[in-house]
Amino acid sequence: MADPTTVDEYLATLPDDKRAVMESMRTTIRAAAGDATEVITYKMPGFKSHGQFLVSYDAFKQHYSLFPASDEVVRGLGAAIEPYLAGKGTIRFPASRPIPLDLVTKIIEIRVRENEAHASR
Repeated sequence: MADPTTVDEYLATLPDDKRAVMESMRTTIRAAAGDATEVITYKMPGFKSHGQFLVSYDAFKQHYSLFPASDEVVRGLGAAIEPYLAGKGTIRFPASRPIPLDLVTKIIEIRVRENEAHASR
């Protein structure tokens, strides 16, 4: 099977339970990201804003990931993000618990500001 070229194609490959969570993540990111455009990057769904990579996200067996956890995201969210950090730039939400969508919104808002600042330079 060919790699998905759209987010809808990607989502169609997931089991129903994972698809529902990923659609929720997609909706949350889209709402917080303003004019960002959807992309497939590294075989994962993602978004670009201001001509630059914003975030990507993916479903795994035991968790859902959101990339990246930039230095600004870590500094801006402090203790709220710490339980979810896994390695450089990776945020992992356990599949056994609901994703904290309010935290995802804050992550995206920080990333959008980062991209805006970079684009204005």
